[in-house]
Parts: sequence; C-alpha cells; structure tokens
Amino acid sequence: MSELYAVRRTRLRDRVAGAGSTAALISRPANVRYLTGCAPSGAALLLGPADDVLVCGMPLSGDPSEGRPAEDVRISVLPTRGGDPVVAGADLAAKSGADTLAVEEHHLTVARHRALGQVAPRVRLADLGCAVEALRLVKDDDEIACLRIAAEITDQALGELLESILVGRTERHLALELERRLVDHGADGPAFPTSVATGQNSGRPGHLPTDRRVEEGDFLSVNLGANYRGYRCEIGRTFVIGTTPADWQIDLYDLVFAAQRAGREALAPGVQCREVDQVTRRTLVAAGYGERLGPWTGHGVGLEIDEDPQLSPAAMGKLDACVPVTVEPGVHLPGRGGVRIDDTLVVRPEADGGPELLTITTKELLAL
Repeated sequence: MSELYAVRRTRLRDRVAGAGSTAALISRPANVRYLTGCAPSGAALLLGPADDVLVCGMPLSGDPSEGRPAEDVRISVLPTRGGDPVVAGADLAAKSGADTLAVEEHHLTVARHRALGQVAPRVRLADLGCAVEALRLVKDDDEIACLRIAAEITDQALGELLESILVGRTERHLALELERRLVDHGADGPAFPTSVATGQNSGRPGHLPTDRRVEEGDFLSVNLGANYRGYRCEIGRTFVIGTTPADWQIDLYDLVFAAQRAGREALAPGVQCREVDQVTRRTLVAAGYGERLGPWTGHGVGLEIDEDPQLSPAAMGKLDACVPVTVEPGVHLPGRGGVRIDDTLVVRPEADGGPELLTITTKELLAL
C-alpha cells in the first residue's frame, strides 16, 4: 500500500512543480488520508523538497478509524499541545529551503493563512486549489474494493433491521441500532449521521431522528452508510409499516422508483453530469412534483460522503469510468410523508456491463 500512496504523492508533486511551487502543504483531512493512508485529527502533510512529513498535534492513537501512515512518510509530532500542525508544516517548509509553498486556500481560514505568512515570511504562498480533489475523482481498484465492502456492511445492517419488530420503536432508537450493526459488521463507524424518518417525516433528506414512534400505515424512510477504511457509501430505502400500502403510497413510490431507475441507467462515461440529473427529475417533474425536489439528485462518494461530481441542474463536466456516485431522488409531501430511494453505484462503460450497483437491498415496496 505504501507504493500506492507514493504514486499519488508523485502525481501531486508533478502538478505542484508544473505550477512553479517547490513544496505543498495539505490540510484537508480527506486529502491527507488519500496521500498518506492516515488522517489524525488536525494533521497536515508537507510535500517538501527533501521528504514528505505528516505533522501531527499528538502521537498517533492507533485507532483504525484514522488509518495507518505509509511507511515512507516521516511522522513529526509537535512537542507541545495546542500547536497548529499546518503552521508547523509551513515552518518546516521554510527551514527545508522551499521558496514557494502551495496551500489549500479553500480549506484555510483567513487567520490561519495569515499565520503561515508570519511563520514563513520569505516563502511565497500559492494556491494549490482543488488539485488533490481532482486526483481523488476517479477511484482505483483498492478504493472501489473498500466501497464494495462498505456497501456490503450497509446492506447487512439494513437487512437485519428489516427482520425485527418495528412498530412502537422510536426513530432515534432505530438509528442507534443501525449504527451499532454497522460497527458489528466491521465498519469503522457510520459514513454520516443515520436518518430514520417515519410518517410525516419520511422522505425528507437528512432528517434527524426524533422520539416519534413507528405506527401502523407509516412510510418508513431510512438513509445510512458505512465508513470502511475511510471510504463511505450510502443507501436509502422507503417501506410501509405493518399493512397493505395505501393507493397514494403506491403511486408515489412507483414514481420515485421510476425516476431513480432512469438516473441509474443514465450513468455512463462521457455523459454530462447535469444530463443524469435531468433524466432523474423528468418523471417527477411531469407528475407535478418539480417544486418538491432538492437541488441535486446525486453526488460522488469516497473518502467523504459528498464529493464531486455533483448531479445537479447546474453541474459542469462529464462522468468518467470508475467514479462512484449516488442516485437519490425523493419527494416529501408535507403532512403526509414521502419516499426516498438512494443507491451507490460505480460508473462503468457498457462494454463492462454498465453501472455497477454496490447497494443491493431490495427496492420493492415492502410492508414490514
């Protein structure tokens, strides 16, 4: 694995050198992990003229959730608590002879950027931009393997919940149980706060679980994902509790399912991101639900749960092969409830079988 991280850092170093900088300072946690295999809280990575240094505010904890550093990265722990690894990294760059330091301005506060200039006044600061995020966009085989395992864990946790008694239990209780099951099956933790929404709350994106209890006839929407070795997936399903679905529930579910299927089938290398969004929305807009749709219908996943590309009306760019994305349309009807269906897939060319579905829990409208 150390060789993999070394190749990534070499690619970034070439970009940095091509832009006229002699060193780069990486502070965004997901980017640090992508380049080193490890992201302790607050750590910064210096790609220096001499060597690559992971600057940490405290010794590594050994917690699997923070990863393991590549063997060819030197670890430097600040001697006292309270120091800033990013500022310390700029100081190291100055002492190692760097004359220009590329930094992630989009991740730095104004105060932090000013502190870099104060600790290394003779070093010119340049903007690295989103160079690391651009490298992260297309996933390699190891990354996709981690996403597959994260999806398997997520499917297992959700499947077990569906086999239990749900009526009378609270949204909060069910969310906590799902997160426990994720860890039991090998996840480092949840990929994001688990959402369980019942009745009138169902279908809302990002709904925070409450003490509302599951009742007969409710829609139950669940949105969860596992974090496995830093890689995060997402699944969303909607069910009906304890009875035959009402006609309006069946009609709404069928519409959202058709929209989600159209979006999944549109995923292919070379397709415009906004075209996937348009295809996903089309059925719901035609049915009169256009104003109830969110600002996007999908997004990339990886070391962060919300990465590029964005599948939205204003999205720029085209999809590439080996890019994992979600397709997650939903409609919420105030006072009644709603439906959300969400899958994680990997974009593949048609010659390779088309988009690879990672989350495989049934999308049939089950009465639980």
